[in-house]
Amino acid sequence: MTLDRVVLIFAGCVVLLGITLSLTVHPWWIGLSAFAGLNMIQAGFTGFCPAAMVFKKLGVRPGTAFK
Repeated sequence: MTLDRVVLIFAGCVVLLGITLSLTVHPWWIGLSAFAGLNMIQAGFTGFCPAAMVFKKLGVRPGTAFK
């Protein structure tokens, strides 16, 4: 699995986790989903993604989006 796919899967999980926590624990957890969404937009424009850096250090095989 490439770095690109791992980052997308991780971002999707964070969004779903934020939505689930906002529905079951407290509405302010929706901020987690908002943060993940804003980070995805920022990464799309700049190519900088902190999660990609972490996964790269963990040894995930590079893809084409995050170098």
